[in-house]
Amino acid sequence: METMMNTIATPAELVRTSVTFWTLMAETQAVMAYRMMGMAGLWAVTGSENRLMVDEKAPAFAEAMMAGSRAMMSGQRPDQIALAAMTPLQRQTGRNNRRLARRGPNFLKP
Repeated sequence: METMMNTIATPAELVRTSVTFWTLMAETQAVMAYRMMGMAGLWAVTGSENRLMVDEKAPAFAEAMMAGSRAMMSGQRPDQIALAAMTPLQRQTGRNNRRLARRGPNFLKP
């Protein structure tokens, strides 16, 4: 009889989860740095950036919680649950990172 849970993750699956985690951490740090530099006047950000960073948190974490919960309730492995929960957050940090990186430093603008 087969159980609902896949019991063994392959090395490739573990690497994928690890890469997603480290990408999420690196992009989060970059976004925080861009926003802090924006608050200091060193990075070109819009006037609504501070509000955006507060407003985006609840929907992103709610989506991550729901994705992780769905994965857990469907009997997925711990690495699959973690990946499901991280993916919505990584999508958001990736969008923020690309958007803020394009704006560039403020002190080089005429």
